[in-house]
Amino acid sequence: VNLKINDGDFAFVVCASGAGKSTMIKLILKEINPTSGSISVNGYNLNKLRRRRIPALRRTIGFVFQDFRLIPSMTVYENVAFVLRVIDAPTKYIRKRVPYVIGLVGLQDKTYAYPDELSGGEKQKIAFASVYAMNPQIYLLDEPSSNLDMTSIQELREHLRLIKKQGKTVLIAEHRLYYLMELADRIVYLEKGEIKGIYTPEEFRQLSEQERERMGLRAVDLRAVFPPKPHSIAPIPVLELRNVTLRYKKRTILHDIGLSAGKGEVIGVVGHNGAGKTTFSRALCGLHKDCEGQFLWEGKPMEHKARLKRSYMVMQDVNYELFADSVEAECSFGIRNPNQTLVNVTLEELGLAPYRERHPN
Repeated sequence: VNLKINDGDFAFVVCASGAGKSTMIKLILKEINPTSGSISVNGYNLNKLRRRRIPALRRTIGFVFQDFRLIPSMTVYENVAFVLRVIDAPTKYIRKRVPYVIGLVGLQDKTYAYPDELSGGEKQKIAFASVYAMNPQIYLLDEPSSNLDMTSIQELREHLRLIKKQGKTVLIAEHRLYYLMELADRIVYLEKGEIKGIYTPEEFRQLSEQERERMGLRAVDLRAVFPPKPHSIAPIPVLELRNVTLRYKKRTILHDIGLSAGKGEVIGVVGHNGAGKTTFSRALCGLHKDCEGQFLWEGKPMEHKARLKRSYMVMQDVNYELFADSVEAECSFGIRNPNQTLVNVTLEELGLAPYRERHPN
């Protein structure tokens, strides 16, 4: 890989999942070292950089990871302030800067909340606010829109527009393309760890829809994306929720929820960040014991223990649910007498067979 990002450039890296976006960011942060070749960042030669100098390098870079990396024991205010203390910002500046950036992302009412009290989108906003508070010259963002709703993505775009006007250098690894097209100077396309193309936004827009899909990329214009036609006949309900309510710390998170779903039906639960989507999913799976109302399966009430046995949930942060030492072992983790044939078929169907011996991390 050969790539040069000039001072003040706004570039983003696109590719299919697993092609190397996050690895590139880890190399720039010297979280990992290249097998060969050289890396220079902001005047630092990473090949010759001593371990004790790595913190100095990272203090010049603002970076947001996919998994947020907020400190669970600290409030929102303390998480943002901690980043500023790391770069030796004066106390008076911290007291002024922290409320400003928290308000900038619209979470002033969550100033003294802890990360586990935030939605995934709210955590992502605070991770960005922490970076913005530093006012670094270089921004590295790894899928900064992945947990954001549409309104928050538009707000993120405006924050990035301001950063660009300030002459900052920005490198974003992203799957969503549409909100960055008018900001980007260059678009870097990775395929299986190799740079296969570097485009201007104008050149990138000239790619046909078929070519973009072959590259494993999403739409550049949402106005050209249409949902499939809905099914004409609704199936007979097997799952019903009646008057489901959940309160947490004197706050009503879910209120009087009613829902019915049939076999084979796929239902999307949508809403703004913090609206209760994750809490609703956890309640449905039996992970919240204190719900009011009824959960019915084929007309019969189901308590939370019964729902736990019937339900499977994939969380926003996959690190909460990866425990085994290999991909193959992960597929059967926690299952009594696992069916090895089924494990093998699953790995093949999901394209994971080549990674069966790899550690999930």
